Amino acid sequence: MTAQKSNMEHQRHELLSEIERYTTHVLSDHSIDPDVAVQAGAAVADYLAEQWGGQLINIPKDYHWKLAKRDVEIYEAFTGNNYAELARTYNMTQRGIYKVISRARKRDIARRQPRLI
Repeated sequence: MTAQKSNMEHQRHELLSEIERYTTHVLSDHSIDPDVAVQAGAAVADYLAEQWGGQLINIPKDYHWKLAKRDVEIYEAFTGNNYAELARTYNMTQRGIYKVISRARKRDIARRQPRLI
């Protein structure tokens, strides 16, 4: 067995073990019976291995998808005059909230209005 294959097997095992552990942790935090949480964690890891096994997947380290999710939450909570409240809730400045609302509004409009050719 080559060193590269051994390293890849180790990384694969580490990833699936971490997914199993984290799934179990999240379910336990949500008051799911510990035995059920462990079984669910194993089932999620097994599912990923079966469905995605053999695929080469690159998972980026950035967190743009988290920011986009947060932006949507802020935009949906925006009432037109609650900048200060949102700034406190999301631990941001009011200026930051203005920018988020502006970006989210532009994305929303672009999504609903197809571009003219």
